[in-house]
Amino acid sequence: MSLSVPQDILDALTDVVMPRLNPEPEMAETLRVGGYDVPVYRTGALVIGSGAAGLRSAVEMKRRGVDVTIISQSAWGGTSACSGSDKQTLHTANTKDQGDNFQAMAEAIRAGGAMDEDTAYIEAVGSVRAMASLQYLGLPLPQDHLGGTLRYQTDHDEVGRATSCGPRTSRLMVKVLAEEAIRLDIAFFNHTTAIRVLKDAQGVTGLLVIRPKEGTEANPYGLALYACSALVFAAGGPGEMYRDSVFPNGCFGTLGLALEAGLELTNITESQFGIGTRREGFPWNLSGTYVQVIPHIYSVDDDGTEHHFLADYYRTTQEMASNIFRKGYQWPFHASRMLDFQSSLVDLAIFRESQKGRRVFMDFNHNPEAIDAPFSLDRLDDDVSRYLRNAGADHARPIDRLRHMNPLAIELYKRYKVDITTYPLEFAVNNQHMNGGIAVDTWGRTNVAGIYAVGEASGTHGVTRPGGSALNAGQVFGTRVAEHVGAAGHAAAPSQTDLRQAAKAAVAEIDRVLSTESDMAWKDIRSDVQARMSKHAGILCTADAVAGALADARALNSQIRAKGLTVPRPSEAARVLQWQQMALASEAVLAALDHYIAHGGGSRGARAICDPSGDALPHSVHGPLPEVRFRAERDADKQTQLRVRLDGADMIVKEVPNRAYAGDKSFFERDWPAWLTGGIYDQGAAPL
Repeated sequence: MSLSVPQDILDALTDVVMPRLNPEPEMAETLRVGGYDVPVYRTGALVIGSGAAGLRSAVEMKRRGVDVTIISQSAWGGTSACSGSDKQTLHTANTKDQGDNFQAMAEAIRAGGAMDEDTAYIEAVGSVRAMASLQYLGLPLPQDHLGGTLRYQTDHDEVGRATSCGPRTSRLMVKVLAEEAIRLDIAFFNHTTAIRVLKDAQGVTGLLVIRPKEGTEANPYGLALYACSALVFAAGGPGEMYRDSVFPNGCFGTLGLALEAGLELTNITESQFGIGTRREGFPWNLSGTYVQVIPHIYSVDDDGTEHHFLADYYRTTQEMASNIFRKGYQWPFHASRMLDFQSSLVDLAIFRESQKGRRVFMDFNHNPEAIDAPFSLDRLDDDVSRYLRNAGADHARPIDRLRHMNPLAIELYKRYKVDITTYPLEFAVNNQHMNGGIAVDTWGRTNVAGIYAVGEASGTHGVTRPGGSALNAGQVFGTRVAEHVGAAGHAAAPSQTDLRQAAKAAVAEIDRVLSTESDMAWKDIRSDVQARMSKHAGILCTADAVAGALADARALNSQIRAKGLTVPRPSEAARVLQWQQMALASEAVLAALDHYIAHGGGSRGARAICDPSGDALPHSVHGPLPEVRFRAERDADKQTQLRVRLDGADMIVKEVPNRAYAGDKSFFERDWPAWLTGGIYDQGAAPL
């Protein structure tokens, strides 16, 4: 019997309708600060961000009796709600019969290096609970007829720990968690931008924000204050940092805000880059089945001439086609995969075509053009032919193979007025994810008391990670943060802290940046930062270029500190401050990258450190590629992380060793008392 996918399932998996927010709570009081009448809201815990990680932390805190509030720049408009891929992955532990266990999963999560071993184990152990709780909330993960969760293999995954609801897994996660947050009546403030953290000698006391709806003659920027005992950073990564980016528009993250608050960042040299459609249209990763169906890839120059450019890199049609396929589960660029005609040579070729000013396309109606012999499904590498054979994808054209293996991948683009059954798809190598972020301990705590970080805002991922492990990490640490805040008990009621002194200082900082006389505009800052990062801190880096970019970034921030940024109108104040903070975050990334390269760091993860004396030399079919000769990674660098903090106007960079985990086994009677008394919340966390 043949069954078709119901239309409501197609709708649910490609264009998920998000729930309506509850009405916002009423203002508690008004405070006169620096000449402004500023509304004040009071809560026990405040979460910045409405993605999957932030919602998880808020829901779990509410369940534990914490008085919690969520603020969001754009509810359902962030990375979790707007991103995905062909079948977006949730990475969780597999069954023992598949050769899996928590220790093995932890080793796989941290295999790329520069990751705390205890964090990897926490994510492995917590993955079962994270997946089960999402299923309980209604996440429609696919099952077989016996109730087992369907699995597949993803990048950096040898066991098959991946599962998926389809292209919109993270959006569906947001949906079920948001419905739970609304059911629990969690206070939610939309269109709210965090701009300054308030602290005293004991730690966090609150947050200064901009809310346009609060704007009045006595408060033209729409400033507002939140008093809190605990603050959770969960606003994602710095998606606006790169011009060539697959992040949804408007994703700024909070790294600059964190630096100004005195928080330490870690591993911010580590990102992910890979092929995807540009953000000018519909930004989306082209991983999984999009490339596993082996479409024809070509470029077009200004004269309209098509170039079969992969033929300049690979030796045979079989080699080229097999490596196009492998981009499905080796999606992120990795320097070592440029060697020996592997899959990242595809990324390099696409990147270089873009550098020439050519547009690159993926055509699903045609198979790859021949190099030495015509394309044939009978002439593919063993791993590729075995996969397609098992999938039953023996169709003549890529579009038919895609329609068979993943019809939702076609439907998704149609929802955004792009018909890949008819027209080629333009794409490029883009920035996709920040693996680093705010440094945290095993409970998600930062180096400032009362401040936590979860999701992409936190720097827990190391150099490389299995695909989908970021979604799992946000759920696991969102829960752990909630457990820690709930156990402390200080956030059970709204904070009554006197904010006047801290608020006065924060507002003075805002007035210093927002200037009516400066000739520096935020749009110019955007162009400057994005061009510099895409040109000098993308997949190919050199010591001189990074050092020069760092000097330029420092000069830019020095100018901003001296002159401020012009504010064309009060309604643009939040955007001006976001770009002031993004300029700061970009300097931090370049400072860490410059330190890493200057101290002999080699190529790893997202970037190739190109060096004429490097010991790794990629080849194309025409011979060596000396311009991309690169340094190999040193084993010693895998054992450490780079921390960055802001000290006045200076970025301070230091190396710290990874936290170790010896695999100690628990024992019930010995360890139960620590659980009963709450002693576990002081165990296993190294001071930051």
